[in-house]
Amino acid sequence: MRRHLRSFLFLLAFSVLAVLGAAGHEFRLFERGWFNLKSWWQPTEQGIGLDRYQVVIEAQPIEGLDDDVSALTYDPDRKTLFTVTNARSELIELSLDGRILRRVPLTGFGDPEAVEYVGPNSYVITDERQQRLIRVRLDDDTPFLDANDAEQLTLGIGLNGNKGFEGLAYDSAGKRLFVAKERDPMLIYEVHGFPHDNPEQPYAVHVVQDRKRDSRLFVRDLSSLQFDERSGHLLALSDESRLVLELDVKGRPLSTLSLRKGYQGLKKTVPQAEGIAMDDAGTIYLVSEPNLFYVFRQPAE
Repeated sequence: MRRHLRSFLFLLAFSVLAVLGAAGHEFRLFERGWFNLKSWWQPTEQGIGLDRYQVVIEAQPIEGLDDDVSALTYDPDRKTLFTVTNARSELIELSLDGRILRRVPLTGFGDPEAVEYVGPNSYVITDERQQRLIRVRLDDDTPFLDANDAEQLTLGIGLNGNKGFEGLAYDSAGKRLFVAKERDPMLIYEVHGFPHDNPEQPYAVHVVQDRKRDSRLFVRDLSSLQFDERSGHLLALSDESRLVLELDVKGRPLSTLSLRKGYQGLKKTVPQAEGIAMDDAGTIYLVSEPNLFYVFRQPAE
C-alpha cells in the first residue's frame, strides 16, 4: 500500500512539475522573472525608461467608432495619429487626444491589421492573412484608398491564417521596415527596399531576420511595433502578456511598461492592446479593442 502511495505521489509531483514547466515556457515566466531581477539589481540608464511612464488618459472611448481598432502610427507632419479598422475597412485619423478627424474607406485591402507612417503623405498598410505590405499615398482631399492602385509587396513567409503580419515600425534613417508576425512562430522581420522611393535605382527587396533578438522576446505574442528614432530602440507591444518591451540596437531587452491594473497608474488592465505609437516628445499613445484610447507620459523631472 505504501509503495503504491509513494508511486502515486511521485507521479503527481512529476505531473505538477511538467505542467509548471510547460506553463513557464508558454508564458515565458522564467525569462521575464530573470529580466525583472536583473533590472532591479542593476538598473540600466541607456534605455527609454518605460517603467517611469504614467497613464494620463485611460480607456477613453473613441467617440463615433464602433469597429475594432487595430494598430497605431504617429504622423509627424500632420501631428496626428492614424489607425485602421478591419471589420469595415477604414484608415482613421485621430487627434492626439483621441478624437476622430477623418475617415478614409479602404478597398481591396483584405484584412488590414497595421498602418505605419513612412514619409510625408505616405503610409504602409498590412494585409494580415495574405502577408501583403501595401504602400499608399494620402492627400488632404483623398476620398478613398484602393489597394489595386498602390505599390505592393507580398512576402508569404510561414503563412498561418490570421497569425500573420500584426505590427509595423519604420526606421527612416536606416530605411528599414520592421514587420511583426504575431505568433506561431513570433518573429520580427526587417524589410529593406520597400517602399521603393528612388525610381533611378533598381527594385531590390532584402528581408532580414534576427533570431537571437526574437528569442529574447519574453512575451506571448506581438500586436504592434514602434521604432524610436532618437535612441534607435524598438518597442514591442504584446496583448497577451499585457506588456510593452523596449529592445536596444542589439535586440536586448532594456525596460518594460506594464498594461496591468496597478502599474503605470492604471486603474484597470488594458483589455486588448492592439496598437502603439510615439510622438517626437516621447509621449506614448495606445489603442485597445474595441475603441479605447490611452496616453502615457514620463513625469516631468
